[in-house]
Amino acid sequence: MKPLSYPLTRPLVLAIALALQACATTEPARAPVVDLPAAFDSAPPADAPQITSAWWKGFGSPSLEGLLDEALAGSADLRIAVERMRQADIALQQAGISRLPTVNGSLGASVGRSEGPVVAGTSRESTSAGLSISYEVDLWGRIAAGVRAGEASFLATQEDWKTARLTLLTAVANNYFLWLNTAERLRIARENLAIAERVLRIVEARQRNGVATALEVSQQRTAVLSQRTALIPLELQQRQTASALALLLGRVPQGYAPAAGEFSALRVPAVAPGLPSSLLTRRPDLSAAEAQLAAADANVEAARAALLPSVSLSASGSLGTSALLSLADPTRSVSLGLSLAQAIFDGGRRRLAISTTESQRVVLIENYGNAIRSALKEVDDGLDNVQRSERQEALQREVVAQARRSLQLAELRYREGSGDLLSVLDAQRTLFSALDALATQNLARLSDQLGLYKALGGDWSRVDLRCPESPRNCKFREGFAISLNENRYNSQTDDHWRFSPCR
Repeated sequence: MKPLSYPLTRPLVLAIALALQACATTEPARAPVVDLPAAFDSAPPADAPQITSAWWKGFGSPSLEGLLDEALAGSADLRIAVERMRQADIALQQAGISRLPTVNGSLGASVGRSEGPVVAGTSRESTSAGLSISYEVDLWGRIAAGVRAGEASFLATQEDWKTARLTLLTAVANNYFLWLNTAERLRIARENLAIAERVLRIVEARQRNGVATALEVSQQRTAVLSQRTALIPLELQQRQTASALALLLGRVPQGYAPAAGEFSALRVPAVAPGLPSSLLTRRPDLSAAEAQLAAADANVEAARAALLPSVSLSASGSLGTSALLSLADPTRSVSLGLSLAQAIFDGGRRRLAISTTESQRVVLIENYGNAIRSALKEVDDGLDNVQRSERQEALQREVVAQARRSLQLAELRYREGSGDLLSVLDAQRTLFSALDALATQNLARLSDQLGLYKALGGDWSRVDLRCPESPRNCKFREGFAISLNENRYNSQTDDHWRFSPCR
């Protein structure tokens, strides 16, 4: 008996095999396993407010707000981050263009003449015009995966810009606080110098009256000179801090000095950290790591899709005549084509490319997990530092109060003749050290609060990069916009959202 013949069996089997192989190009996206705690170990005050987008206003310094606005407008680091966003946007456009057909046109004319010793010369003239269209069918999703990788990389650069912005804001605030603190320490040192000079006049008067000795006068003059010497490094630090602040603002450092302010007038605002799980969406560095991981997922998918055959469609048409620069009564030709291309042997190059992208993805997963754990530690450390510095500041204020009273009593006893000069000198040094330590502790508390803000992600209100309610006029908070370009494509929809600075 003759076996039945099925002419479509082999093509059907081939199609099923290709479809099954295509299924192997994708895998479920994996996320790093990090056990998030239910709450932070260090609890803030129960009445602490949530952080706001303009968190720096909590310090109560209009001068600081002006400096931050100037830094956002003049920082070179932010402009560099913006250009990196532009580069990622251009790369995304290039990836999206691969989904469009390629159209080529040609137009040519030629003239020639041939002669021989026997045959009469002949002339040849021709004119031709052609149009060809080619299109790669993204049957396995390789091009779409490349677009998704570009989108994720673009989002990562946006988060990098936010990280640079947060770093700039905290650096400006830290340097301004340091400048005010140095001015406060200079004021304390000058007041201490005035006290030492007043005591010196008392000692000199007592010596003239025969009560004090020359040794006591020399000791007090030494104390005065020591206080004058202590002013020099503080003045140098103040100038260097102003120069560092000028660089952050985009200014030249020569001749710059920030607006004067009272260090003691600064407030230290309390803030509630929220839940550890919400930290993942608040810190821009974590969002950038997540976007890079999404790009790695897409790169793995694109590398796997490259193993499968490519399918291309083509169409071409041409006109030709035997006349020069004329297409009258042409010869017409039209062709349509479908091509299926598959590499038979490449030495394992594409499979090694898959292994490389998979390894890179594993590295990004581990980096993302480490970044999450580090962020949790930074927040807990920040909460501990804020609470510790608050307690230390309260204790140091008591030390200052006692040191000031001790100096008053020592001076009174010395005037009355019942005390010695060494007690006065010790009380002076103790008060100066206590006041200087209090100013330093105040700065530490402000710096710890800034560190907590940075650990929490600074600006908690997120920028929605897609604004469906007003797609043609979406605005970043700090002067950037997202505009819709109909000529570009998104891997999810027919539209693509493009970054551009506001003008």
